[in-house]
Amino acid sequence: MSSMDSDSSQPQPIQPQPIQPLDHAVWNQQKMGKSTIYQSERLLVGVNALEPGQQHALHAHAGTDKVYLVVSGRGQFLLEKDQFSMGPGEMLVAPAGVPHGVKNDGEERLMVLTFLAPGPQLK
Repeated sequence: MSSMDSDSSQPQPIQPQPIQPLDHAVWNQQKMGKSTIYQSERLLVGVNALEPGQQHALHAHAGTDKVYLVVSGRGQFLLEKDQFSMGPGEMLVAPAGVPHGVKNDGEERLMVLTFLAPGPQLK
């Protein structure tokens, strides 16, 4: 699909398409897999794929809120000094500057959608 309308010289937005997050999961035995599904100046949507025992260490994003939404599996989600066990359909919001992380302490794969707003600056 072209981002240009054939009747206009003005760029037209590309229409969104349905997305299957599992199609974008990157599974890696060595470290957590990450992929970006969508990115703009306002939003980044990604997939974190964690094999059993893997984790994304506690970290923070200055000026960016992050949302975790569990798609499959179970894991421990850290928010500052709190820890929450979460499974499919559960969501956690990490406001800008608040340390957060995730660990797959289960026996099956953990897939999490991540939403960051505003999105990191495009280069």
